[in-house]
Amino acid sequence: MAAATLRVLFSSARYPAFWVLAMTFWICGWSTNGLVQTHFIPAAHDHGMPATTASGLLALIGVFDILGTVFSGWLTDRIRPWLLLAVYYLLRGMSLLFLHTLMGPTVQPIMWIFIVFYGLDWVATVPPTVALCRQYFGPVKATVVFGWVFAFHMVGAGAGSLTAGLSRETTGSYLAAWITAAVLCFAAAASLLLMPRMRQAVESPVIEPVPS
Repeated sequence: MAAATLRVLFSSARYPAFWVLAMTFWICGWSTNGLVQTHFIPAAHDHGMPATTASGLLALIGVFDILGTVFSGWLTDRIRPWLLLAVYYLLRGMSLLFLHTLMGPTVQPIMWIFIVFYGLDWVATVPPTVALCRQYFGPVKATVVFGWVFAFHMVGAGAGSLTAGLSRETTGSYLAAWITAAVLCFAAAASLLLMPRMRQAVESPVIEPVPS
C-alpha cells in the first residue's frame, strides 16, 4: 500500500489543482495549529491578559470549531467548494490582520467576535477541501490525495509555529506573525479563484485493492 500511496502522490502532483489544495492547506495549518493554537496564549500574555483567561478563550475557539465544521459540511453540499474556501481564507486573513489591536489585559466585546468567528472558521476548511479532492481526483484516489494534502497542513503548522516564535524573539512582538499569516491567507483565497479553470485529474484507479 505504501507504493500505491506514493504513486497517487506522483500522479496527482502533475496537476496544478493538487498544489493549490496542498499549499492552501499548508497555509491553513500555518494560521491555525501553528500560529493561533501555539501562540495565542503567550501573545495575549504579552498584552497583560492572564494566562487562565487566554486559555479559556482558546478553549472556546475549540467549542465553536465543532459547530463551524458541521455547518461547513452542510454548506459544502450547497455552495461551490472552491468559493467557500476562498471566502474562509479571506475572512480568516482579515481577522488575523486586526488581532494585534484586539488584545489587551481584559476581554473586550470585539475580542468575543474574533473568538466566535475564528472558532467557526478553524476546521471549516476541511469539508470543502475534501470535496475538491474528490471532484478533481475522483472517489477512488480522493482519500489518499487528501492524506497528502493534510500532510502539508502539518508541515505548515510546524513552519508557522517556528516562524512566529522567531519573530517574537527577534522583534518582541507577534505583530509581524499576525500580518504574515494574514497575507498568506489572502494568497490562499486568491489561488482558489483559479480552481474552476484547472483540469481535473480523474483517471483510472492507481490504488491497489486491499486483500480480503
